[in-house]
Amino acid sequence: MKPIPTGEMTLGPFFPREFAQGANDLATEARGEVIEITGRVVQADGKALDNVVLEIWQADSRGRFDDPQFFGWGRAATDANGVYRFRTVKPGAYEGRVPHINFCILYSGLMRQLQTTMFFELAKDPVLDAVPAARRPLLVARREGTAYRFDIRLRGEGETPFFDD
Repeated sequence: MKPIPTGEMTLGPFFPREFAQGANDLATEARGEVIEITGRVVQADGKALDNVVLEIWQADSRGRFDDPQFFGWGRAATDANGVYRFRTVKPGAYEGRVPHINFCILYSGLMRQLQTTMFFELAKDPVLDAVPAARRPLLVARREGTAYRFDIRLRGEGETPFFDD
């Protein structure tokens, strides 16, 4: 029988389920095209990870970060199937960048935060261009109606590209 991990056996921090509740809707008073971002977070063997905390930050629909009606930051946690959801607006482009959403991934046992960027299409962008061409499609969300699917693999074949601070 496999032992159940305890706090002494696992690296923290530990996130209570309430940590991400109610912070995944960024679109309440925002202007622009309302979209949903959803995906699964999995480990190297494809197994879903429960209670991974994802934070996003982004520009508003005009590519600005100073809109008083749009905070541009949200937090969600994965469920037992590794699924997360955000409701937000599709960001606009700003000088030198194409529309994108930044992600920070936090999970008990990770030694550091993981950061990545979700794009809406392959395009000329300095961050996307810094990733080897064969791996760039891993950073592009798939459109599914009004939703965009962005799956995140923490390790292994098809690992999501992550960026240093």
